[in-house]
Formats: sequence, C-alpha cells, structure tokens
Amino acid sequence: MGKPVAYENLRKLCEEILLSENFGIEAAHEIVDVLLEADLRGIPSHGVARLGRYIKERDSGNILLDSEPSIVHDTPVSATVDGNGGPGQCVSNYAMDLAIRKAKESMIGLVSVRNSNHYGISAYYSEKALSEKMIGIAMTNSYPLVVPTFGKEAVLGTNPFSVAIPGLKKNLILDMATSVVTRGKLEVYDRVERDIPNGWAVDETGRNTTSPRRVVNNFNSRNPGGILPLGGSEEDFGGHKGYGMALLVDLLSAGLSLGRWSAETYSGSQAGVSHFFGCFSLELFGDRSSLIEHLEHIVDGVVSSKKADGHNKIYYHGEKEAMARERAVTSGIDLDQKTKDSLVSLAKKHSLSIPVELLD
Repeated sequence: MGKPVAYENLRKLCEEILLSENFGIEAAHEIVDVLLEADLRGIPSHGVARLGRYIKERDSGNILLDSEPSIVHDTPVSATVDGNGGPGQCVSNYAMDLAIRKAKESMIGLVSVRNSNHYGISAYYSEKALSEKMIGIAMTNSYPLVVPTFGKEAVLGTNPFSVAIPGLKKNLILDMATSVVTRGKLEVYDRVERDIPNGWAVDETGRNTTSPRRVVNNFNSRNPGGILPLGGSEEDFGGHKGYGMALLVDLLSAGLSLGRWSAETYSGSQAGVSHFFGCFSLELFGDRSSLIEHLEHIVDGVVSSKKADGHNKIYYHGEKEAMARERAVTSGIDLDQKTKDSLVSLAKKHSLSIPVELLD
C-alpha cells in the first residue's frame, strides 16, 4: 500500500477535487467527511476510492448539485423527504438532523427518504444521535446486487443498516450490510486482483464464483448473478434471514417514502435511492442515566464472557472501527495503489497540489 496519507492532506485534496468539479463548498465538505470517516475506520470499500464514482454520477445526471431536499409529508414525529436527486450525503444529513430535531421535541423522530443517491457508511448518520444521548437508526437501499434465497437474479441491494446506542464509556455502533459482503469489498478485491472467497457471490448461472470481476461485470450489465444474502445460499446457514432483512430495509426506506425499491434504482434519469432514519430518546422507557448504565452493563457482560481457545478479546460493535480511527488520525490512512492513482489523475486534471504520500 505504500506510505499512509496524512488525514488533513487527504481531506484537503479530496475537497479541492470536488470544488474543482463544481460540487460547491457545502457538498464537497459533506461528501468528503463521510468518505474519509470510512477510510479512517478501516472501511476502504466506502472511502475516497468512491470519489471518481460521484463525479461520474454527477456527469450522468444521477447527482443533481443544484437541488435541495424537501419535506413532502410532515407530522410531529415523522416526515417523508424527497431528496430531489441531490448528493446522498447532503440529503441524508438533512434527513437525520430532521429526525433528531423531532426526537428532541417529541422523543421520537422517523424520516423516510426517496430520490436520493449513495450515502456512504450508515454509521455516520446513526451515530449523530449519540451527541444527544439518543439511539440512532439509519438504513438505505441500493443498486440491485443481491439474489434472494433460491433466486439467481439480483433484485435487492446490499441494503445496510446501522443502530447506534449510547453508553457511559463505550458506544455500541452496529453497522452491517444484509448481504454476505458489500459491492465495495468486491471492488477492493478486484482492484488488488484477489479472488473472493467461495460463498460470497454467484455467477449468471446461480453457481458460486471466486471471480470479483465476473460478478461486477454482471452487475454493470444487469445480467443474472450477484452477491448472496447474509447467511449465504439456501437456508442451511440462514440465507433466508439475510434475504428477509434486505427486504425489510427496502420496505422501510422505499416502501414508506413511495420511492424506488432496489430493483428500480439507477434505471432512469436519476439514481432514486431511498433511505430511512430514526432517532428516539431513552426517556421513552425511563430514567436516561439509569438506562445508559444498564445498556453498558449488558454489553460489558457479553465482552467479558469466557473467550474461545486462542482468543483473548471479544469486541463490541464499533470498537474495532474506533481503534482503527484513532490509529489513522495519528499515523495516516492506507490507500491501495489504484485509489492513489485515481486521486493523482483527478488532481492532475485540475492542476492541484498532490500530497507527496500519493506519489510514493
């Protein structure tokens, strides 16, 4: 991977690239903030490697930079937002902030979103509720990448969701796809020319494949084949459960917003991605301080339980990402060579100063 790139250097370059591409100051800041959070936490599949994708989606008309999200249905505890084709990060920050405001006023806020774009890592939005000592929820549908149990046609997205729960010393942040793996991870394996493990995806015949390129090419051509739902193929290891979770995300995001479900995204002039956000106060259930203490007591009980042979630690969700973030802020962010090359190319296109780490 070469020399890690300093966080501030990478942020400055990525924002300058988007500004040079006429994304505007606010959009550039919000998009880069979400992408860099993924890289800081050791999730390169959703990091700055996607910068070029957003530029292409702007060029294709999926991302509309001159639009603003609007509320099309509103109650004291809920809302439906039309993203109007804006950048997914900007639309999602607007919607999650709206959910938080409603929760502060009414103890709960639920917001469904239609006509948006790819929004990055789900945890970025769910954990915004933690600053208010509330529980946050975020989920999104996506391009059809996942085959339902007993199917071979990708009609569901990887449809990730995240739940963030406040603690005294540790916040639990669950962020997961409802598929065995994300598209971004397949793209990482493709970039570094590695075979994917057997059981991650199927080819156009519905049989297991270890070729990430074959799966990605089928996605791009909308051919049969795709990623398997969480639990894998068939029902022996619970593949039908992952399939059910993916469908649930589509129903809460696209279903409640009258938006496009996964199979309909990226099929017209706009991406049409749908999201769902939630925020609720612990005081719905009692004294907030007592509840936070009890929630952490449960997590502590799990991670302090007996360890398997050869292991000395059980992690709570979000712990590894927090540790990775702390290291990366100090030591820099590791990027694969193809991502470095892409950023260098975009920087040269606009005659921007290139951090020396990218040229290493």
